[in-house]
Amino acid sequence: MRSILLCLALLTCAASAANIVIMTVEDPNNYESPRTMREFAEKELRPLEHRVTIIEGDKPQMHHFTGLVDALKDADLLVLFSRRRFPPKEQMAAIRAHLAAGKPLLGIRTANHAFLPKPNEVVDPSLAPWPEFTHEVLGGENTGYETKGLPYSVSIAPGAESSALVKGVNVANIQGYQSMYKVLPLAADATPVLIGTAQAGATTPPQPVAWTRTYGVSKARIFYTSLGAPEDMRESDVQQLLLNAVAWTLQK
Repeated sequence: MRSILLCLALLTCAASAANIVIMTVEDPNNYESPRTMREFAEKELRPLEHRVTIIEGDKPQMHHFTGLVDALKDADLLVLFSRRRFPPKEQMAAIRAHLAAGKPLLGIRTANHAFLPKPNEVVDPSLAPWPEFTHEVLGGENTGYETKGLPYSVSIAPGAESSALVKGVNVANIQGYQSMYKVLPLAADATPVLIGTAQAGATTPPQPVAWTRTYGVSKARIFYTSLGAPEDMRESDVQQLLLNAVAWTLQK
């Protein structure tokens, strides 16, 4: 009987295994994301039989994500943890095609300004910024961050208490670090999952720190969280949140 149960477990795991592409970049302001994404893939994703390809930008050329076009051809999920990078047009077209096909995207922290140039920044015409991505795809805004009330507490958004996204997540153990992103207003069809509240004395009202929505005609599933600082990524409950988000995005 035990061998039968083991076989069933392996079959279930194999059936849910996915091809996941993680798009990241080494940047002093990108929260050590290549390291934390490698650790997340090795410790959490690959043991579940997910196939993970990490595409690190700027290698060898700034803004270029070598291998991204081929990797996205059969990707089931794109995980985005990159900031202010503008891929060449062919690579950006592959990202847009992934979403247009109804395939999901999971954005982490700096994904909310992944393709957004700085004000008055001159971009090489061979590159393809996507300044509307934050609003159009993620369904939030990028209007700064709270620095006075660090750290910040996290709670479950009203109505999300029974969501599969918070299953096994003890939000009382999550304490936001670095800064709390200002993301309001969310798109009308976005569903908040977690809310961050800065400490007393801060001027920023509570902000969503995780939410879901769908994008485009094909209804690509989108999950975004502004958690993702190195201290956040050490928390087992944050890792569980991301695992839940991977499972949610991969649902048909």
